Amino acid sequence: MSVNFNKDSVFNLKEIKLESIRKDVDGLLIDGEEPVMAFHTVRDQLVFTNRRIIAIDIQGMTGTRKSFTSLPYSRIQYFTIQTPGFGEIFADTELYVMFSNRFTARFEFKSKTDIGKIARLIGDYALR
Repeated sequence: MSVNFNKDSVFNLKEIKLESIRKDVDGLLIDGEEPVMAFHTVRDQLVFTNRRIIAIDIQGMTGTRKSFTSLPYSRIQYFTIQTPGFGEIFADTELYVMFSNRFTARFEFKSKTDIGKIARLIGDYALR
């Protein structure tokens, strides 16, 4: 599924190493901003920095065309986390992030994602 913030989105996200996204986001980062966690779908990527969420939509047959979307933590009104229940077949965790413009982004993470780390990261900025 592609990254598209023009509508509510669902991702099947798996964590990846930060080194694999560095070249894609280094030119976007401001002074003092650092990637903290990164995830990918089949082609697209999602990066949590210490200041915002950056979505990278890889387009075209060759994947050389990319679209970047920035969602600053300062625009988050609230967020919700839904963890899997005991014995569920698919142990995925969902994160809902509600922004001040009433947009809701929905992220689905594969099992073993440290959702607490993501919640602390967002909470640190959303609660200021």
